[in-house]
Amino acid sequence: MSSAPSVLGHAPVLPVVVVEDAADAVPLARALVAGGLPAIEVTLRTPAALDAIRAIAAEVPDAVVGAGTVVSARTVPDAVGAGARFLVSPGWTGGLLDAMEASGVPFLPGVSTASDVVALLERGVSEMKFFPAEAAGGTAYLKSLAGPLPQARFCPTGGISVTSAPSYLDLPNVGCVGGTWMLPGDAIAGRDWARVESLAREASALRG
Repeated sequence: MSSAPSVLGHAPVLPVVVVEDAADAVPLARALVAGGLPAIEVTLRTPAALDAIRAIAAEVPDAVVGAGTVVSARTVPDAVGAGARFLVSPGWTGGLLDAMEASGVPFLPGVSTASDVVALLERGVSEMKFFPAEAAGGTAYLKSLAGPLPQARFCPTGGISVTSAPSYLDLPNVGCVGGTWMLPGDAIAGRDWARVESLAREASALRG
């Protein structure tokens, strides 16, 4: 499997989650799923990440949990073993791409230049993460890529907000966007899952 069409197709927004306390993983995932965002990227940035993926995979059957910030081939089997059903990287190397391809789950390798995109297309990968989206040129850059590289589809992530997301989602080469705005820090700290669910519901309606 060389791309992640199922990830791009679940919902207009892919929540990018940083879990500090694994005990928060299940209620957080349930709130996102209830709000209409079933695909959840748990970033491998904290010691709790793999436990969070494991808990969501075991206890939230309607969630499609994946691992983000995959930057080493060594972490791929750990993430998949914990229950990750897709992988997301901020960039890629040949070794990392080989490991993700061998994992047996869909993946979104990160790109930020036309050369990155062409190299992935050469490897048979047509769906990828565009990161860091706003800093790398935003919607204008993605529009420019659509002409010469129409077969490439993207999940732009990085600096996208509820106000800028619709302009990305209007592009024909964008399948979904990654974001964190439905996960405000104070809501997570206060375990205000109702607020997370409400923000997720707004996000899920961005492309009706």
